[in-house]
Amino acid sequence: MIYLDNSATTHHKPRAVVDSVCNYIKYYTSNSGRGSHKLSNYSGEMVFSCRELIATLFNIDDPSLIAFTTNTTTAINFAVHGILNKDSHVVISGMEHNSVLRPVVDIGCDYSVAKADHTGFVSAQSVENAITPGTKLIIINHASNIVGTINPIKEIGEVAKKHNIPLMVDCAQTAGVVDIDVKRDNISVLAFAGHKLLYGPTGTAGLYVSKNIKLKPIIQGGTGTMSESYLQPEIMPDMLESGTLNLVGIAGLKEGVRFVLQNGVYNLFNYEKGLITELRRGLSGIDRIKLYGNHRSVGVLGFVVDGIDSVTMSSLLDEKFDIASRGGLHCAVLAHNSLGTTDTGLVRLSVSRFNTMEEIEKTVDAIKRIL
Repeated sequence: MIYLDNSATTHHKPRAVVDSVCNYIKYYTSNSGRGSHKLSNYSGEMVFSCRELIATLFNIDDPSLIAFTTNTTTAINFAVHGILNKDSHVVISGMEHNSVLRPVVDIGCDYSVAKADHTGFVSAQSVENAITPGTKLIIINHASNIVGTINPIKEIGEVAKKHNIPLMVDCAQTAGVVDIDVKRDNISVLAFAGHKLLYGPTGTAGLYVSKNIKLKPIIQGGTGTMSESYLQPEIMPDMLESGTLNLVGIAGLKEGVRFVLQNGVYNLFNYEKGLITELRRGLSGIDRIKLYGNHRSVGVLGFVVDGIDSVTMSSLLDEKFDIASRGGLHCAVLAHNSLGTTDTGLVRLSVSRFNTMEEIEKTVDAIKRIL
């Protein structure tokens, strides 16, 4: 199969990730922080080591400010429900995923939408225009999950700092391929996916929360610490890590992050950029195809085909040519509203380090043959 659905999760993983998962299951399965025996201590050390690597990737001084979650959606919900209430005002972008839109709507708070342009780009000025005197939080999608357009979080961070408003960034599509520095970019809260371009197993993600942000935890329970207290610990990461962690997933994630650090974020970005540029070039000359996004993007390309529904097109690629893609609305109706593609949806093709130029050429040829 030619796998071009890496925005959902990466299919091909580094060998070290696979080996780490297998070895953990075979030799080290235990529960971190719930015992003093050797295996429990090993799990605890493995978890902390993974936090340290993630902290290096995002330039986070204190690894304990990183909490592991099962997915980016859970991380975002921890932050949104932990910071906002029905009396709050929040600025979100016009390219947000439903993982941001739905909890904000559920809380019932006021929100303003920083408008995106026709390519899915949200400018710092657009964010500033949406701020009100009561804005409590700014939430920005670093890169669109449907067209890959990268938003300028450094400039948006400067706007947030100017107005003394915390900035929360959803980097599900950029962690591992775009340089992210929480200090340089003035990021107070960062939600990231472990199973996408950090090449970890599914069920891995996390949330960074800076020391100046106080969250109200929405899940309470055993943390392995302060067991004598009736109340949830207020320190990170214990505050957000009730119950048993996905330790086998974290074992794999640790090696995935190490893979990214060893190969270099810029190198990985440039590799993917080369693939997606060739894909865009190959499809741009086809009359019935309309491409979305711009040239400043991660390895994601969205398009529509005149006369063929996006879900049907994706199914044809799978059934006839064994090419994995995704058609439809991609759990991002707000983004599709911004692009004017709510009625048609998009066919999304997304690459990783393990795709090849030959696969891109075969995909372009397959689309031409379908048409």
